[in-house]
Amino acid sequence: MNRVATQDPVRIGDLESIAELFRNNGKFLLTTHEGPDGDALGSLLGAHYLLDALGRDSVMFLAAKEFPLPIEYRQMPLEEVFHEPPADLRDRVVVFLDCGNIERMPVDFLSSGGQQVVNIDHHHDNTGFGDLNYVDSGASCTAEIIYELALLLNVRMTPAMARALYIGIVTDTGKFMYDATTPRTHEVAAALIEAGVDVDDVNQRLYESVPIEKARLLSRALDGIEFHCGGDLITTYITAEDYEAAGAGEEMTEGIVDHLRSIEGIRVAAVIRDQVSRGRAARKISLRAGDTGTDVSALARMFGGGGHVKAAGCSTELGFDQIVSEICRGLDRQPAG
Repeated sequence: MNRVATQDPVRIGDLESIAELFRNNGKFLLTTHEGPDGDALGSLLGAHYLLDALGRDSVMFLAAKEFPLPIEYRQMPLEEVFHEPPADLRDRVVVFLDCGNIERMPVDFLSSGGQQVVNIDHHHDNTGFGDLNYVDSGASCTAEIIYELALLLNVRMTPAMARALYIGIVTDTGKFMYDATTPRTHEVAAALIEAGVDVDDVNQRLYESVPIEKARLLSRALDGIEFHCGGDLITTYITAEDYEAAGAGEEMTEGIVDHLRSIEGIRVAAVIRDQVSRGRAARKISLRAGDTGTDVSALARMFGGGGHVKAAGCSTELGFDQIVSEICRGLDRQPAG
């Protein structure tokens, strides 16, 4: 079997520059990408706690359309998140966390200029869009970077900060199963547990508190599995009618793609779902690689998205058949692993 070599880690900037900026500025606005996952939310909340410990004025921003969050992440105390820009936005440093490109947070006021923009991330395809960038694709997740930043700033790890960062790590590493997991990742996780993370409680809430409506939606999604591209691509399409029949919301799709990814012999798994929330593109695509030679972030970039080599996502106005056709064309341009 031909295998594509693992990409060398991408590193842009240095963490000390980020630490110096945190020391020397008083006001911050923190945000992350649309459709936030565990790492996006964990690094957002973790950075907020870090700045609070430094005595800085920090606000978190997520558009109202991102709520309700997936069930798994409602254990995170995000009640103070802003849905509108604060009146003093121009006085704040804007920090993007876990966001590969600025288009993944499509809010005009954050990209219209006038504020210093900082970009902290671990995605290999990050565009370096900030005035100050720190990107380390050798880190398992952005939450791991925030932990290292806390060490650099001599900030004591509280149980609340540790829990937020642990959620980021455990979800973005697939419970420490993905190849981005390094010895350092385990060391950081151990330090967070020592700081007070209740591992059993976190994992119960993440993985073992499934509402019946989500189980029904998963059942419908698995019933809708199809194979394309000569068996290389496995898909399911979750429609507005599926949500209604299951009594489920869009936030209950979290994790469905991983069930497809586990099917033997496929190169790519894709969950394509209708986005019925107002103000969103018609469909969202979640992609996972099923072999070692396929870069799904390259497929996601075809639709304006991005992510990791093995896990990526995007949104599009295209219909299901067009999406499948485009993915198949993208796969034809990549060697099989």
